[in-house]
Amino acid sequence: MERARRKALLERFRVADGKGFSLSDHAPAADPGHGLDKAQGEALLAAGVARLAHLQQLLYADGRWALLAVFQAMDAGGKDGTIRHVLSGVNPQGVKVTSFKQPGPVELSHDFLWRVHLAVPSRGQIGVFNRSHYEELLIARVHPEVLEGQSLPQRRRGGHFWQDRMKDIRHFERYLDRQGIVVVKFFLNISREEQRQRFLARLEEPEKNWKFSQADLEERAVWSQYQTAYEEMVAGTARKHAPWYVVPGDRKWFARLVVVEAMIQALEALDLSAPEPALQDATLRAAKAKLQAEAG
Repeated sequence: MERARRKALLERFRVADGKGFSLSDHAPAADPGHGLDKAQGEALLAAGVARLAHLQQLLYADGRWALLAVFQAMDAGGKDGTIRHVLSGVNPQGVKVTSFKQPGPVELSHDFLWRVHLAVPSRGQIGVFNRSHYEELLIARVHPEVLEGQSLPQRRRGGHFWQDRMKDIRHFERYLDRQGIVVVKFFLNISREEQRQRFLARLEEPEKNWKFSQADLEERAVWSQYQTAYEEMVAGTARKHAPWYVVPGDRKWFARLVVVEAMIQALEALDLSAPEPALQDATLRAAKAKLQAEAG
């Protein structure tokens, strides 16, 4: 996909300033546009995966930058599949995927960003957060009992608590950006009907039964509360240095294409380059000649 076309595609879904953001403006089944159909999209995805693999090699060789890709979605939103497809071509040694589960006693005894900072990728790596620090603006907001388990002093839970927590996250991501860790964030936005269909597929196919739990239905019952939380999350934390991509998630092939193109764009903007060889040309030629001579 040519650069101008890719840029136009991404700009539809990129949110770099949350002011005035409304989730209602981002349809989960948005028309891909640009004349794209599934077959074309999958071909472009394959090309994008190859391009991302090349850029990941340059990222590692360059050694000055890191890329952190954050994924959030409702249950059955497609995070696992998207991560698996988009990163299918990269060297596993250059990627670190972290899935944030319910925090345990050690995590709860620290501040809410402590375990997140420990998982930030090192220079030369692509880091992936499958769920992330944003759960602190989602599940902890929809289910107040989660916040109770964090043992926060009551005087630190005043009227501006959620705004302050968003501010903490903004400052954290700004800090990462200043350290050369580029942050891109993806909200895979699926419709309630699409979630229903995906849950049914998990129940109807025995090999997928393990993916379903009763908690999925319980969370579905508070769908509208989550939609409000997601909208306020994007509005409060979208910045130029750490944009959100509100990705229409009902078409899996299209969601994956948007994600891979966004990651490519972020890496291309860094003007990555491999370092000059440590050895001089004459030394390299001599080494080559010696190795070739061994064949005789």
